[in-house]
Amino acid sequence: MIAEKEKAIGVFDSGVGGLTVFRELMKQMPKERLIYFGDTARVPYGSKSKETVTNYSRQIIRFLRTQDVKAIVVACNTASAMALDDIEEETDIPIIGVVKPGALTAAETTKNGKIGLIGTEATISSGIYEKYLKEMHPHVSVLGKACPLFCPLVEEGLLDDPVTTEIARRYLAGLVDSGIDTLIMGCTHYPMIKDTLQAVVGESVVLVNPAYETARECKTMLSGKDLLNEKEIELGSSAYQFFVSDAAEKFKTIANMFLPLGILGAKTVPIEDYK
Repeated sequence: MIAEKEKAIGVFDSGVGGLTVFRELMKQMPKERLIYFGDTARVPYGSKSKETVTNYSRQIIRFLRTQDVKAIVVACNTASAMALDDIEEETDIPIIGVVKPGALTAAETTKNGKIGLIGTEATISSGIYEKYLKEMHPHVSVLGKACPLFCPLVEEGLLDDPVTTEIARRYLAGLVDSGIDTLIMGCTHYPMIKDTLQAVVGESVVLVNPAYETARECKTMLSGKDLLNEKEIELGSSAYQFFVSDAAEKFKTIANMFLPLGILGAKTVPIEDYK
């Protein structure tokens, strides 16, 4: 039987965006085995109801539990905003979302108290970032903007494309004019187009990447529970595993564009069977 510390960390997202978190976990915890699930059949989550997103999250967690993971990272802002509270109560292993770490960093980063937030419609309307930011920085001003087209653009691999740049200009014009000095990329897809976003908002605006902060928080959490793996892992089929609910070849193409190590492929899982 595998030792608890040597078990993998489960990571899930609505699609490919959670690979930004996966990459940070690889960098910050190189001794950890990681298992990724991307719900590519049902992406995007941002336009779906809280009930639907929560049910999807439950199914994915049931699947990840069959892989005997020691902890779960909800690498999706929409699922973190809409489902995390419910699934935390139902899960007996450590679980962490991406919202709190990102909000904390933004609160610590801003100098003028004007913070921009971009995300899915569900994340923006939930008010969850503003809630956390106000708790940490009562006088902060939060200006949110839903950017629903960014997710499908990333899923299609249009990471450096004139269409993406034009959409970014249209979405972000109001935020730039408002005088923000900090911008939270409130969807894990968005760091994949970070260079485009930075060019549009200008160098004076600090982009906050919740993926980096989430990996750091995950490491702290596992350390506190004495769950960090202490053995070197051998790179191979069991070190990093990838699962999707559809379009495995497309996922593989984008993953190989983004991750530092090439992946051999992703297995397709009938996720709706995990009810």
